[in-house]
Amino acid sequence: MIKAVIFDMDGVLIEAKEWHYDALNRALQLFGYEINRIDHLTTYDGLPTKKKLEMLSLQNELPRVLHAFINEMKQQYTTELVHALCKPRFVHEFALSKLKAKGYKLAVASNSIRQTVELMMSKAGLEKYLDVMLSNEDVSNAKPDPEIYLKAMQSLGCKPEECVIVEDNENGVRAARASGAHVLVVKEVHDTNYANIIDAIQKAQEALVA
Repeated sequence: MIKAVIFDMDGVLIEAKEWHYDALNRALQLFGYEINRIDHLTTYDGLPTKKKLEMLSLQNELPRVLHAFINEMKQQYTTELVHALCKPRFVHEFALSKLKAKGYKLAVASNSIRQTVELMMSKAGLEKYLDVMLSNEDVSNAKPDPEIYLKAMQSLGCKPEECVIVEDNENGVRAARASGAHVLVVKEVHDTNYANIIDAIQKAQEALVA
């Protein structure tokens, strides 16, 4: 039986991809660097900021001595955007409250830093439904490594086959599938709704008994 649902955050529960993109570029532009939109969507989407900066150093000769400052500025700009734009969505509050009422354990596992995860979940009104919140600071290896999902399952006391993971981007989907859990892939935050999640749970349970 499925016992838990684990959510990615950006692009799944929070429409934050543009916020992260704009915040990082704003920080990079202080030094004349920028990630174009095509590269963002095809290469960088879903990766932690530190990984993005490392890739920029390898591909665009971004000086590594600037990493810490750019990362700090990016987080400050992200926090400003979250405070201004992050609000509760009925579709998500309805979904998580119904799942919680049915007895499912719920978690968020994000490549964002802990401060951002906690702030977004608070501003979105979702933290009260969550049993576990994990960030990239809670693991040694960020997605696409499955470590964060395996840790979430361990924290929830569930086996991979007892979990459904909701993901949206290639790196996250790779991590989710590598964890051994069932995976619901969504294209946008509105796809993260109660009907779609329950359908995924039912399909996963049918697969378990087949």
